[in-house]
Amino acid sequence: MIASHLLAYFFTELNHDQVQKVDQYLYHMRLSDENLLEISKRFRKEMEKGLGATTHPTASVKMLPTFVRSTPDGTEHGEFLALDLGGTNFRVLRVRVTDNGLQKVEMENQIYAIPEDLMRGSGTQSFLVSWTKGFKSSGVEGKDVVTLIRKAIQRRGDFDIDIVAVVNDTVGTMMTCGYDDQNCEIGLIVGTGSNACYMEEMRHIDMVEGDEGRMCINMEWGAFGDDGALDDFRTEFDQEIDMGSLNPGKQLFEKMISGMYMGELVRLILVKMAKEELLFGGKLSPGLLATGQFETKDVSDIEGEKDGTRKAREVLVRLGLDPTQEDCVATHRICQIVSTRSASLCAATLAAVLRRIKENKGEERLRSTIGVDGSVYKKHPHFAKRLHKAVRRLVPDCDVRFLRSEDGSGKGAAMVTAVAYRLADQHRARQKTLEALKLSREQLLEVKRRMNVEMERGLSKETHALAPVKMLPTYVCATPDGTEKGDFLALDLGGTNFRVLLVRVRNGKRRGVEMHNKIYSIPQEVMHGTGDELFDHIVQCIADFLEYMGMKGVSLPLGFTFSFPCQQNSLDESILLKWTKGFKASGCEGEDVVTLLKEAIHRREEFDLDVVAVVNDTVGTMMTCGYEDPHCEVGLIVGTGSNACYMEEMRNVELVEGEEGRMCVNMEWGAFGDNGCLDDFRTEFDVAVDELSLNPGRQRFEKMISGMYLGEIVRNILIDFTKRGLLFRGRISERLKTRGIFETKFLSQIESDCLALLQVRAILRHLGLESTCDDSIIVKEVCIVVARRAAQLCGAGMAAVVDKIRENRGLDTLKVTVGVDGTLYKLHPHFAQVMHETVKDLAPKCDVSFLESEDGSGKGAALITAVACRIRDAGQR
Repeated sequence: MIASHLLAYFFTELNHDQVQKVDQYLYHMRLSDENLLEISKRFRKEMEKGLGATTHPTASVKMLPTFVRSTPDGTEHGEFLALDLGGTNFRVLRVRVTDNGLQKVEMENQIYAIPEDLMRGSGTQSFLVSWTKGFKSSGVEGKDVVTLIRKAIQRRGDFDIDIVAVVNDTVGTMMTCGYDDQNCEIGLIVGTGSNACYMEEMRHIDMVEGDEGRMCINMEWGAFGDDGALDDFRTEFDQEIDMGSLNPGKQLFEKMISGMYMGELVRLILVKMAKEELLFGGKLSPGLLATGQFETKDVSDIEGEKDGTRKAREVLVRLGLDPTQEDCVATHRICQIVSTRSASLCAATLAAVLRRIKENKGEERLRSTIGVDGSVYKKHPHFAKRLHKAVRRLVPDCDVRFLRSEDGSGKGAAMVTAVAYRLADQHRARQKTLEALKLSREQLLEVKRRMNVEMERGLSKETHALAPVKMLPTYVCATPDGTEKGDFLALDLGGTNFRVLLVRVRNGKRRGVEMHNKIYSIPQEVMHGTGDELFDHIVQCIADFLEYMGMKGVSLPLGFTFSFPCQQNSLDESILLKWTKGFKASGCEGEDVVTLLKEAIHRREEFDLDVVAVVNDTVGTMMTCGYEDPHCEVGLIVGTGSNACYMEEMRNVELVEGEEGRMCVNMEWGAFGDNGCLDDFRTEFDVAVDELSLNPGRQRFEKMISGMYLGEIVRNILIDFTKRGLLFRGRISERLKTRGIFETKFLSQIESDCLALLQVRAILRHLGLESTCDDSIIVKEVCIVVARRAAQLCGAGMAAVVDKIRENRGLDTLKVTVGVDGTLYKLHPHFAQVMHETVKDLAPKCDVSFLESEDGSGKGAALITAVACRIRDAGQR
């Protein structure tokens, strides 16, 4: 009993000594995590070289675009053929993909042998490209495989096939696993050879046009190190393997990790250690000296047993050796070191890929799946576990799942085809829907013509009452000429806050406008109280402001921006038709707001003000820009709402007496179409937005172009796409069902040129929408289409206005400036440009400039007052 224990102890110590001896001998093949991180860093640089347009030609890691732009989302269906050619046999597969709530892939296949005379014959018989694995058919290399196949099908003439995709087995592996796990965005092969692919952001792929979305990159990582990047990690055994290979100096990384070379590496180590009399008593055998006799399968078998020595003995005896126990222990350990190095090197490069994807996505922690195939990964007893552990050590901030591929090369080709078909079908369906929002030049000219008709109806006394575009006289009869001067007060009331402004207008050398203002709130009880209480509160705020400015008791001309629906009878008389925006003060509707303000001033008896003008913000915008540019005689607001005004010839303003001169007309063009004249341009989404608005049937043009509604149009389109399975994988979130959740500011952010799809996804996530990269592209396209239509419609309306001014004056050409204000015009990245281009195209005889307004509602009211005072003073003189 004691003797057996001593014997076991003796063998354990012997084994331990032999393991240590091998470890010391193969020191350079045992890589630390520090070594692996350095290799990962170098591989990352090689990836970037391969992706760059200027560095790609000399890059060893080629990073080839595959034009596979999406992974499966689980909704693919249909029947597909797949051809799998990669050796002396090839398969034809019939793959049926079903999506009936239970994803299912059924496959039937037939294997065909390729006779050697065809493998080495002419390309007209064999139709494949880039020969390896014994193929040498002439006239094929450098040719398009798909073209060759199509020609061969035509020569046969008894069937036709739609060839959709050509892929390699690595991409097929990723796609196969991607069907089962939608987080799969990396494919890995570790078998006879080794390669990897992954989904890269288009903006980083210089060799392919376009910067939106993702594309699968076939890395061809086996060539990593061909430029010397791994020389300090390659051993003498790696160098010997390379020199004896069919392609010396090529695929150096693959020769360190793949199944074609793993067994040979072990054989070379055994030979060298035997020559140095460290194994087999210094004796060699013909079997050990013969290339390829120690196979990678032998490595797997030896490592498959607990101690491995029994299997090692079998293999060594087969090679003609008479091994000792120590020789068998050493052989087992050499196999462990070689296969562990292979798994570790593979992990280092995978870590680089994972880090790149993580940075591309901007995520603190990446969750990703790697689809894997290959005989080494599947059959070696410990390779997979070692690879998994090493990856998790090297990228601890990534949650990585490894998913074994089932038939990646055949099923994968079918899945690439299925995804391509799904994307094409969905694209066609979406484009059919969006087509209704894309307006042709002829359609825009028709909108322009109809706007002109409605303008004439609004100006005419006979048709004005029924005209939706009201063309209201403002009694502003002149724009600034630069001689205005003086101090003016301005009130700006259009919501729960209002402003009091002191505006100093100077002429001559010191020409300019200086403004001081203070913002005051209007308590809800005042908004809902009596008219006297409301206007007393306004006058109290004016008194406070005058005291604040050190002007207590001063009498000044005053301009009043009053942004509520009014009927204006003169420049200083405006009848409130209806309160909006939450105001309900009694005794005001139907009354002249100037009279109400004057009565409140008189009740206070502290100061007197000369209320000269009541204006709306559109007219204020025109006047503000008119002070900077004398050609400005059009005002435009495109913000939450939309409106326009312009200087019309008095002879055409039939609601006001007089034929001489001009008057600014407040178009109230938001109501264009309320009589049905735009019904053939409105889509189902416009109708849905209108029906659920606070004023159904009203302001229909405004609802197609302004900021209050564009986000809601987009939301309705997204819901439609999702219900039809064209977006968000058919899953509608509760947040998406919420009216108003998709604000127009999101359109501006999503369309920003500097915003990557990564940030688009962040906006969608903020809205509770879990999106893929493909979803983000679709959402961005919807935003572009909706905003572009809005800008074009706005441009068509403006073209009608400037052409009317030109025709009024009997001019061949007109130079005119449009003063513009509004958040949509100012903040959306493309709205202004599209609108400008549309006006230029639809009104080619008009030279139209656009000038952004600064504080049209406050400064504009003061300038209208200044112009009115100038004209009044001139009349008195």
